[in-house]
Amino acid sequence: MAGWGEFETQAPALAAFGADRLAAAAAYLATMRKNGRPRVHPVAPIVGGGRLFVFMEPTSPKVHDLCERRSYALHNGVPDTYGTGGEFFVSGVATPLDDPGLRSVASAASTFPIEDRWVLFELGIDEARCNGYGDVELPDSPRWTAPGS
Repeated sequence: MAGWGEFETQAPALAAFGADRLAAAAAYLATMRKNGRPRVHPVAPIVGGGRLFVFMEPTSPKVHDLCERRSYALHNGVPDTYGTGGEFFVSGVATPLDDPGLRSVASAASTFPIEDRWVLFELGIDEARCNGYGDVELPDSPRWTAPGS
């Protein structure tokens, strides 16, 4: 498992591609329910301070999924059925954070106002990859796996 900073150091072009895609529109976070069925949620990921963060309402089912099972997959939103602009996918393990310093880092990097009640998670990365359909230049290395994963 790696943090965004390690990913960014080892695969800078892919990380830049991913950060651009994740900031462009709502992304989709997949979690797993207790019964093993997947659940998908729109989120606004935040890349900042060498980390990948998501804030969420404390009553959201995704909070419970991530606290209990921790695994996630995250995919950027695309504007149309052609995948214009390219796709970025990352998966790994989420960690709930209650550190005020890290909350400040995430809040400072956010493009939207943060509510005090929101729960903060850092998304650790096992794998990242991208795909495009001719309308976008892809990084030379479109796939990255964390060392030891």
